[in-house]
Amino acid sequence: MATLAQALELVSLLESELIRRRAEIDRNGEYYRGKQPLKFASDDFAKFHGDRYRDFSDNWVQVVADSPVERLDVTGFQASGEEKADKDLWQVWQMNGLDGDSQLGFLGAVNSARSFVLVWGDPDDEDTPIVTFEDAAQCIIAYEPGSRVRRRAGLKRWQDGNVDYATLYLPDQLWKFERPLSRQDKSPQMADVDDAMRLWLPPGAEERRRTWEPRDEEKLGEPNPQPNPMGLVPLVELPNKPMLVDDPISDVSGVVAMQDAINLVWAQLFTASDYASFPQRVILGAERPVIPKLNAAGEIVGKQPVDLAKFAVDRVAWITGKDAKIAEWQAANLAAYTAIIEVAVGHLAAQTRTPQHYLIGKMANLSGDALLAAETGLVKRVNEKKLWFGQALREVARLILLARGEDAKAKAMRAGSVLWADSESRSYAQLADALVKLKDIGFPFEWLALRYGLTPTEVADVVAMREREAEMDPVAAATAMLARRPGAEPDDGEDVDAEAEELDEVPV
Repeated sequence: MATLAQALELVSLLESELIRRRAEIDRNGEYYRGKQPLKFASDDFAKFHGDRYRDFSDNWVQVVADSPVERLDVTGFQASGEEKADKDLWQVWQMNGLDGDSQLGFLGAVNSARSFVLVWGDPDDEDTPIVTFEDAAQCIIAYEPGSRVRRRAGLKRWQDGNVDYATLYLPDQLWKFERPLSRQDKSPQMADVDDAMRLWLPPGAEERRRTWEPRDEEKLGEPNPQPNPMGLVPLVELPNKPMLVDDPISDVSGVVAMQDAINLVWAQLFTASDYASFPQRVILGAERPVIPKLNAAGEIVGKQPVDLAKFAVDRVAWITGKDAKIAEWQAANLAAYTAIIEVAVGHLAAQTRTPQHYLIGKMANLSGDALLAAETGLVKRVNEKKLWFGQALREVARLILLARGEDAKAKAMRAGSVLWADSESRSYAQLADALVKLKDIGFPFEWLALRYGLTPTEVADVVAMREREAEMDPVAAATAMLARRPGAEPDDGEDVDAEAEELDEVPV
């Protein structure tokens, strides 16, 4: 068991690594929201037009991030050796609202390269542990050397009000700490006041004020530290594109540079549209028009130049001088800019395996097979995420069972599986045709219902409905019974007569 000094040192080290990760996490989050600064612009262009396009973005990052998440739907959990999905695990999943929160967790992993799931027992309901998806900016896990699975420690750090909170999770302990918020949104004047008053503190008081302290047991209503009955770190990481020896990769990180380039081309297009989208005419060899300047008595006392902006509004100019000429500059070709943008969006589609009709929005005379082929890359991308997220969620299911005290089922869940909805998008006609063909070659109804997209719970309800319908139709029930008998195809006349006698005995 860790001592207080060891726990504080571990919190400090994990917090330092968490702070190092924050820069990329925050940047990806801003780009997903469309808050994208103007990059790659020349100094002169940024000087004159940077503020004009500060709030503009042609946000493709959000499309790239959302496209796989909308196809990631968990439908159940199945332990090793079981033929059906586990009802208790699905009940815990639903009671914690994870059918919706899981989408937030998957999106967080796609954007930030990872997200986390925390499992802890609920003292008010021992059968329903508390399960929450956590943000990558608040959580971190330390693994055993050489392992990407065995967790030695986990930290969750967050802010609430004017206080920083941290919870350290160890296999045998749980520590809770707090400290005054070190960074607050204050005016410069109040920050100066804080700096001045720190000089009044006794030596060492400021350092103590900024360090973590164990949270008060009386306020918590529980011991601190407290034992971890699960024997495992209850924090699980969902990695996106994991690597063997490096951090996982965000889907957004590779899109940022191209997104900046697209925004710059749009800014240049808008500027050209404003200044050079119409033919520009210039007058050569003529003096600037002037008008008389009158005093209060109406006498001419001088001359003043005509406001040239008036000519632009009135579209009329007075040209004087025998050598006056009119020249013209052609309008800018704005199609050149849009062609560049289309190429850049095509690169995004290829690099991220996002279907082009998701990005470009052009669909014309495409068959169902053509659409399936166009989405093959996205489907493979989604299936890869199911593989890695599924391993993590299987561990989450194991922790839920341990929190419920079901050690045997938790052991079976280590080799279990996570059930997902189909990654492919098909029309009902295509899906129904495929399922009918599968039924003809012998696939059972329950398997077909799962392939149709029903959850295991919905499949159980449909099976029960079918049984009730069969009870209301005895002839259909007897026919189904004969169909289930081995050797349902009779070999001679005696078998036919015997089956007929059985049907005669069925009450109608």
